[in-house]
Amino acid sequence: MAELCFKDCYFAVGTSAAPTNLTDHVRGVTINYAAEMLDKTHMQNDSRSRLAGLKDWSVAVEFNQDFAAANVDATLFPLVGSTAKHIVIRPTTAAAGAANPRFYGRCILESYGPIAGTVGALLTATATFQGDGDLSRAVSS
Repeated sequence: MAELCFKDCYFAVGTSAAPTNLTDHVRGVTINYAAEMLDKTHMQNDSRSRLAGLKDWSVAVEFNQDFAAANVDATLFPLVGSTAKHIVIRPTTAAAGAANPRFYGRCILESYGPIAGTVGALLTATATFQGDGDLSRAVSS
């Protein structure tokens, strides 16, 4: 398997039929995927015993901010706390495939920081999405 220089990530969010592609504004993205650990330890155990519980996922994204129509702020601001939206992420903008899996699912935009930066720095924005159902992984479009 080849290593990958992460510089061409695909990112879109919105309705499942027509998510808004914000790829050209993404600075960084992290998908967190985990299972709850249920403690099933009982009195005769010498060590913790666990059972995997429900799965959970979230996505953290940093953007170069853009206030123009159909860009970062116009897309994300109205989504905060709204009903589940669709998110699609691929390691590169190429079509989904075995070496470029597509991660997708319904989510809720938990938080959006529309302005971040210091004097003379590039204006950025951050967003945190919480999964609302399963995170899916596919190797085809």
